[in-house]
Amino acid sequence: MNRALTNWAGNVTFGAARYHEPASVPELQQIVAAARQVRALGTGHSFNRIADTAGDLVSVAALPRIIELDPDTATVRVSGGVRYGDLAVRVNEAGFALRNLGSLPHISVAGACATGTHGSGDANQILPASVSAVEVVTADGELVTVSRESDPDDFGGWVLALGSLGIVVSLTLDLQPAFLMRQDIYDGVPQERLLDQLDEIFASAYSVSLFTDWQRPGRYQTWFKLRAEVGDTTPPAPTRFGGTAADSGRHPIPQLTGEDATQQLGVVGPWHERLPHFRPEFTPSKGDELQSEYLFPREHAAEAINALSEMGSLLAPILLVSEIRTVAADGLWLSPAYHQDSMAFHFTWIRDLEAVTPVLVEIERVLAPFEARPHWGKVFVAGPEQVSPLYQRYHDFQRLLARQDPSGKFRNELIDRYFAVPG
Repeated sequence: MNRALTNWAGNVTFGAARYHEPASVPELQQIVAAARQVRALGTGHSFNRIADTAGDLVSVAALPRIIELDPDTATVRVSGGVRYGDLAVRVNEAGFALRNLGSLPHISVAGACATGTHGSGDANQILPASVSAVEVVTADGELVTVSRESDPDDFGGWVLALGSLGIVVSLTLDLQPAFLMRQDIYDGVPQERLLDQLDEIFASAYSVSLFTDWQRPGRYQTWFKLRAEVGDTTPPAPTRFGGTAADSGRHPIPQLTGEDATQQLGVVGPWHERLPHFRPEFTPSKGDELQSEYLFPREHAAEAINALSEMGSLLAPILLVSEIRTVAADGLWLSPAYHQDSMAFHFTWIRDLEAVTPVLVEIERVLAPFEARPHWGKVFVAGPEQVSPLYQRYHDFQRLLARQDPSGKFRNELIDRYFAVPG
């Protein structure tokens, strides 16, 4: 390539020999068929080299835009390069909603689903759990569609596939009726109340996020995203779970203002303007950062919170903020929430991998007894010997990968490391 191409955070410079933005599916098929190695690049919101390749890097953002709603089946077919923020507006206008959204509306549908991105909520699964069909350009350049109905045995491996089974052209997503939400934020929820009422707190809203710096005494800024009705003008209660209602907009990172965060203070609005943390018209989060995340069985939540709280002094120099969420179990083979209701610990770090890495080693050591699974698109240090036992269908995915891409066209360094060809 004749120009440097980086991910969103700027910590990864892609090493591809060529970069393509095909304008049609046939053009994409020709590129894939001719390539020796090829990977898809979404919006670049991954923090590791999962999208990198030494061969051809392909963006599907310039393919014809598809947002086709089917009210009879309550589904939408969407081209992979469409961003969730744009999709949500169209879906809402038609009277429908996606069950869940990530913190950022800026991410592409295909990229988010490929890496297991999730929002939060006791009853809410990760984003790719809503996928009922996926249209993919495979290694030989063929365009194939795989669905829950057509391939029930392997479908759980196709959706969240880390970009290693082909280039996703479109996905079909399940919908539900549109709804309204409000967002109430409370400062200073004490850790003892959190631990005493953990299940009650996370069950008290459609989606709940707790932000902390892991310092003692533990205090948590808590975001409650609640379903609401038209005409609901009830102000947030002055206190909740020992926390105090925020008197102005908040940003997850304490040093930043709430200007680019979604509407708070109990103001009712459409679901897609409350479920994400950030507005689509602003730069999400901080930008100049690294991120890590680990999901583990919900029953270990209190132990894990106590364990991380003991690490506050180690985290302090490099941590911008940490978020705690819950995620419902699903059936996708490589999902960090596969077959287990989960608690997620998210970390937003300063952009200094040399400083962050030894801290990650210690975090992963502390979380190992809880069988914590790292987010595939974020920074982690665990190797395949630690990761593979955490997934019951790990070797099934290895075999699916070997069968669908025997020449290794969609492989890269990360896929080779974690999913070596079975011997």
